[in-house]
Amino acid sequence: MTISPVAPPTISLEEFLKLPETKPASEFIDGRIYQKPMPQGKHSLLQTLFAPAINQLVVPKRITHAFTELRCTFGGRSIVPDITVFEWNRIPTSAAGEVENVFSLYPDWIIEILSPDQRPTRVINNILFCLNHGTTLGWLIDPEEKTVIIFQPNQQPIALEEESDVLPVLSLLGDWPLTLGELFGWLSFAKS
Repeated sequence: MTISPVAPPTISLEEFLKLPETKPASEFIDGRIYQKPMPQGKHSLLQTLFAPAINQLVVPKRITHAFTELRCTFGGRSIVPDITVFEWNRIPTSAAGEVENVFSLYPDWIIEILSPDQRPTRVINNILFCLNHGTTLGWLIDPEEKTVIIFQPNQQPIALEEESDVLPVLSLLGDWPLTLGELFGWLSFAKS
């Protein structure tokens, strides 16, 4: 006799959104809830430095805005990418012009940073899901391998591995020659 595995119960997106938030955040994908791993040192440092670096370039000109750990609910999923970037005119605002709490739309740029023991296939799946719903750029940053995989609509992913490789950014950011070496240089605490 063969025993079939029991599938975990599924809930609706509406039921999921009524649940209390968790730390670290949980995501809703295909009727199932997945809790993200707790960020560790390299992940946390890249996340906390990269979002402000983007915002320093673009927020004064009201071009885009980078958010960390922002829940995005669209296309039947509710995900919490490490960093999302939205064009300024797509950011949901109230009648008073203040940012809304709920973002029911895809980001223009999704940036995910792998944590130790995190499943890259689930992260890649979220990036591809975003691209299929309108996102124009996705990055998968692997701090351990010091690589960034670039995802763009209707193109094969590209793995950047050389320190001199210039990382592509949203076209609205203009010419920002951020290299792989500079990005991973933020991890260094070596004494001079």
